[in-house]
Amino acid sequence: MKRGGILHAQLNERIARLGHTDTFVIGDRGLPVPPGVECVDLAVITGVPSFAEVLEAVLAEVEVEAAVIAAEADTSPVRQVLARNLPEARRVPHEEFKELTRQARFVVRTGEATPYANAILRCGVPF
Repeated sequence: MKRGGILHAQLNERIARLGHTDTFVIGDRGLPVPPGVECVDLAVITGVPSFAEVLEAVLAEVEVEAAVIAAEADTSPVRQVLARNLPEARRVPHEEFKELTRQARFVVRTGEATPYANAILRCGVPF
């Protein structure tokens, strides 16, 4: 039995299978999941779990070398969460962001209902 960290079995499995340069997405409840991209759905009710909670939990377990966010997030209430956790994230228009999700290994859907609460994370290596 795990002592802590991410406890969701499906999310744990997906994280464990990631390799260097693989990408995955943490998204709000409205982000479309492209056909053929697996969705790990954590959403319970609106706002639960929040984007911030999931992002911070994942960042504690995954080596991330780069991130992409929507440029529109700079005017969203989520901007502080993104600035604190992904200060060097590349910004692209939201439509381009959605296109980039097609290349992801999986999407993690949160219960977040704040606009542009989405991030594409690219895996690094811890050595």
